[in-house]
Amino acid sequence: MMNLRERVKLFLKGMSMGAADVVPGVSGGTIAFISGIYEELLGSIKSIGPDTLKALRQGGFKGAWQQANADFLVTLVAGIGTSILLLVRPITWALAEHPVLIWGFFFGLIATSVWLCGKLVKRWGAGPVFGMLVGAAIALFIGLAEPGTASDSLAFYFMAGAIAICAMILPGISGSFILLLMGAYLPVMTAVKGFDLPVIAVFSTGCLFGLMAFSRLLNWMFQRHHDLTVATLTGFLLGSLYIVWPWKQVLSTRIVHPGKPDEHLEPFITRSVWPGDYATITEIDTALGITAKDPHILGAVVLALVGASLLLVLERFAPPRA
Repeated sequence: MMNLRERVKLFLKGMSMGAADVVPGVSGGTIAFISGIYEELLGSIKSIGPDTLKALRQGGFKGAWQQANADFLVTLVAGIGTSILLLVRPITWALAEHPVLIWGFFFGLIATSVWLCGKLVKRWGAGPVFGMLVGAAIALFIGLAEPGTASDSLAFYFMAGAIAICAMILPGISGSFILLLMGAYLPVMTAVKGFDLPVIAVFSTGCLFGLMAFSRLLNWMFQRHHDLTVATLTGFLLGSLYIVWPWKQVLSTRIVHPGKPDEHLEPFITRSVWPGDYATITEIDTALGITAKDPHILGAVVLALVGASLLLVLERFAPPRA
């Protein structure tokens, strides 16, 4: 059983994971990985299954609770859920109003996590190096992919949840960004903000299905091929730096809420550019009503250093890893 202090710390880590998962480009799995709870999270999810039912028959509810490490899971999930409900509005507002500064913070956080995760590889060799390069290539490919269009069917939301949750528990691969590529990010965020229970329920069921299946594979990889797995995850983080690069130029737009009073254009496809090029006003910027863009270089650098510093402090006080 966890004491109150441990429970509060775990709840706050869950809130950090939830906040990260709201942002397209940042992974809650990154927070779990660098805060020292990643392998316990995978092991706890993996433990839920037939053995839980066996423990329930033999030891009652208490036995099943302990077998599933439910203290850990319930506290963490409560933190994630609380964060998503409380922060989905302010984070989406901040991304819309101050994108360079917010992305600067996350760039510093993820850049530092590349170094911290790389330190966890016990012995670098041909296998881990290859895994890191493959992981970086996959993350970069995802970052360069073009977003798709969502379907209105509930089956689509189930599939989106199953796929996105796999990304959410991978450090460096953002579940929110996967939703964006599938065209499901805006509909899911709208459902959460509007408490659309059917969509939320189906999406959550898909998440649960994907989580139970994928966590078993990852747990097996950690046990059998630790260095290769950690190096590949480090590569995911390295490749995701392109996704969270603060300065982006809009290449195309899309219409949001067509035919409704709040119909408007929003950025759809973007590419990373140098800060000096960011300030250039394009025709698309004009169509979006943007007349001036400040690259906020100093602010982005300062917030990147803040993100890096917070991560180093979090890593310093994380529990020792085996």
